[in-house]
Amino acid sequence: MKQVTNEATAGNQSVLSDIQTLRKRARQHIEKGAVTLGYAADRDTVIRLLNEALATELVCVLRYKRHYFMAKGIHSESVKAEFLQHANEEMEHADRLAKRITELGGEPNFSPVGLSDRSHAEYVAGDTLNAMIKEDLIAERIAIESYREMIAYLAENDPTTQRMLKEILAMEEEHAEDLASLLASV
Repeated sequence: MKQVTNEATAGNQSVLSDIQTLRKRARQHIEKGAVTLGYAADRDTVIRLLNEALATELVCVLRYKRHYFMAKGIHSESVKAEFLQHANEEMEHADRLAKRITELGGEPNFSPVGLSDRSHAEYVAGDTLNAMIKEDLIAERIAIESYREMIAYLAENDPTTQRMLKEILAMEEEHAEDLASLLASV
């Protein structure tokens, strides 16, 4: 970008770089890929938070899959379909988180060792259809709060990760609403 001289944008001049500076900075530390010198977040903390979110999503996938296979009763078919859909969407979230972790130069932690300890949500089996729905709703509410806190933590320091987390948060809120509706109808 060329130096801005318009009075209306004069306050933003300090954040704009000239073309030569941009080119010079882009050539530094190219092995870091997308993580440039302008990355303002604490990368190690962001990777740790994303790995915790990854563990949470994986635990949710496992719990939803169990609930899908174990659901029984007169209302089970529609609830099973919802469990399976949520399991698939949670796996998509896990994939997105893992991809972002690697983009930031980290390693996604898929190890089953300590998975439940890294997860914000718990794995609760539930012995009735009603109990399964409640446990899934509780886990969604935990995920919602976790994502809100991560989004606030990132502020404007990592807009790419923040945007991804906002998209996942919207889906988690939708899941919670679906489950609350199911709970009221079962």
